[in-house]
Amino acid sequence: MAATISQEQYLPESIVATFPDQYTKEYWDRVSRGELAFQRCAQCKTFRHPPGPMCPNCASFESEWHTVEGKGTIYSWEIVTLALNDALADYVPFNIVLVEFPDAPGVRLVTNCIDSAKEDLSIGMPVEVVYQKYSKVTLPRVKKA
Repeated sequence: MAATISQEQYLPESIVATFPDQYTKEYWDRVSRGELAFQRCAQCKTFRHPPGPMCPNCASFESEWHTVEGKGTIYSWEIVTLALNDALADYVPFNIVLVEFPDAPGVRLVTNCIDSAKEDLSIGMPVEVVYQKYSKVTLPRVKKA
């Protein structure tokens, strides 16, 4: 699947920031190239997200990155109706979704579904990853599949 990278922004630039560290830098570097990959244990193959130093399953410090197709389903969702940050006042209501990926068991990604009204969201709804480029970061979002 070719990555879709859009200049259109779901939420304002002023609230978008990432703080990559030694464990998350590879994740953000791949996302900036339009690739969704999750860290997994090189020993027992357990996925983990967010990335970290040690496998929670077998305690191994060896890890690898596994690229996923980017198709998943909504596990849960919520509609934000109160802007706790002034920069979000013009954006409420907006959604936050939790997405599962069949090719990364156990991973759930917190993001936004950029093309769906709250009435259209449902648990189990098929979605696919798209990438939204901001000036300093690219974020994985989802849209209806």
